[in-house]
Amino acid sequence: MSIMQVHPLRLVPGDDLRAAVEDALHQRALRAAFVIQGIGSLSVASLRFAGAAVPAELHGDLEILTLAGSVSPDGAHLHMSIADANGQVFGGHVAHGCTVRTTAELLLALLPQHAFSREPDAATGFMELVVRGMPKADSA
Repeated sequence: MSIMQVHPLRLVPGDDLRAAVEDALHQRALRAAFVIQGIGSLSVASLRFAGAAVPAELHGDLEILTLAGSVSPDGAHLHMSIADANGQVFGGHVAHGCTVRTTAELLLALLPQHAFSREPDAATGFMELVVRGMPKADSA
């Protein structure tokens, strides 16, 4: 039986979105989690668009429309879509440097019976998610 723990998380102005998600896993000494969803606002969004080598920085009043991804001790793999003040939507990989403007509200699914890692994948050429089960504790 797999146990999932749900953990709501609220970030405050000035928080780095990705760093806060990664810290949430480390603070609980866990090795696997998913960000199920997130909403809120940013003053800076650092997104790596598809096929780009480096993230682009967007500044202004930005709304988080969607946020989801996996988190391992190796770091977070998050995707986010945001809208600017004109309603134009951008999306991509979340990089460090996304700065919370007023709030960010996230729901984390903590998976204590699993261990995630990122390892080279010969088929894709990228560091990809590897999922392992954690050994169960012996009952006395």
